[in-house]
Amino acid sequence: MSEPLSRRTKLLYGVGDTGFSLTSTIVGAYLAIFLTDVVGLSARVAAAAIFVGRSWDYVNDPLIGYISDRTRTRWGRRRPFLLFGFQPFALAFAMLWWRPPFVDQIALGAYYALAYILYEAAATFVYMPYFALTPELTSDYDERTSLTSYRMFFSILASLIAFTLPLAFVGGFSPGNAPRVWAMGLIFGIGGALPLLLTFAGTRERQEYMEQKPPGIIESLRAAVKNRPFVFSVGLYLLTWVAVKLLESTLLYFVKYVVRREERSDLIMGVIFVVAIFALPLWAWVSRHMNKRWAYVAGIAFWAVVQLVMITLNPSTGLALILFLCTLAGVGVAAAHVIPWSIIPDAIEWDELQTGERHEGMFYSLITLAQKVATSLALPLALLLLDLTGYVPNAAQQPARAVLGIRLLAGPIPAALLCGGILFALLYPLDRERYAEVRRTLEARRAQDTENVA
Repeated sequence: MSEPLSRRTKLLYGVGDTGFSLTSTIVGAYLAIFLTDVVGLSARVAAAAIFVGRSWDYVNDPLIGYISDRTRTRWGRRRPFLLFGFQPFALAFAMLWWRPPFVDQIALGAYYALAYILYEAAATFVYMPYFALTPELTSDYDERTSLTSYRMFFSILASLIAFTLPLAFVGGFSPGNAPRVWAMGLIFGIGGALPLLLTFAGTRERQEYMEQKPPGIIESLRAAVKNRPFVFSVGLYLLTWVAVKLLESTLLYFVKYVVRREERSDLIMGVIFVVAIFALPLWAWVSRHMNKRWAYVAGIAFWAVVQLVMITLNPSTGLALILFLCTLAGVGVAAAHVIPWSIIPDAIEWDELQTGERHEGMFYSLITLAQKVATSLALPLALLLLDLTGYVPNAAQQPARAVLGIRLLAGPIPAALLCGGILFALLYPLDRERYAEVRRTLEARRAQDTENVA
């Protein structure tokens, strides 16, 4: 049996996610509206810039995952990336929010595509090894849920900050506020990078994994494809987080143009994430008393229903009802943050049982790669849908077709993605009892290997 993790270790590991959640939420929530309403790009050119930036990043995740699997240093396999990668991460994020002195649409689009490429490369260098630390800190089924809950506390707290403070600082996404947006990028880039040093100082990797033979890239990819629990966990994670990212990028449009409460954006978004923070222990408790698969089904089904109800809102809807629905959505958001991430590490032991090796870096790289492939298509397609429906940046009144497009992006489409995630969860083969059996077999094998060496 693995030793329980100390609260200090959980806190110092969890705080590292602050920077990733802070920067990725700001990008997801504000980049599209920054490009259209501040820089002045057409929705079509903005979509192309985001697509190029995300697509070019496909090679980063498997490459960094593979490199970190093979890294051997006195600090471990994963932690050195946090130490040496935090500065490029901060700078690349900041450059994404600078408005260069160009007027040509193509030149501006090219700049933001390049800036996005550099940001994603720098982010991958630090977050891929960070994610791969989870199964290396503990192999206990419930302790992983607890560790993920700590991490998601900081993740949701950072999302709350990202949805409120930048809006308050910038004061509105309009061309005149471009210098404020640039200053926001600098401040939050630095603030997002510094917590990585705390994680570096406060965690230690397990020595037995350092001593294992480094896997080859072909073996790692083959192991991932053949790992049935991993394949299904990828499916449910992918669909859940595409829905999350799609909502992040369209929620501000929904608040500004559908319910017409832009002045209340920080309050509306704040309620969702405050409730999500307080709901984290609920889903950790449900996971312990049921199992992760059924906890996921319950939480995500609840959230999908709430999103379908949200599309009925309009400018005449009272603020109290809007906030009540945001409260319900926050409960589902908590489930989406905790459970998929706590399911993924269990496939690592299944892999070790089947192959005799561990491929954490490659597995986590393929998880985020799948997300990037999907969002590189989903987010530009969302912008193209706005363009096709006649969306006019900063218009006092959007065309009815554009309002309908925003409603679809905030309701039925995310709900359908969440339902797809539920289907993968129902097919997921590794429950608590089966995982316990895998661990017992591995422990017996390791004990036998130790005796043979002796």
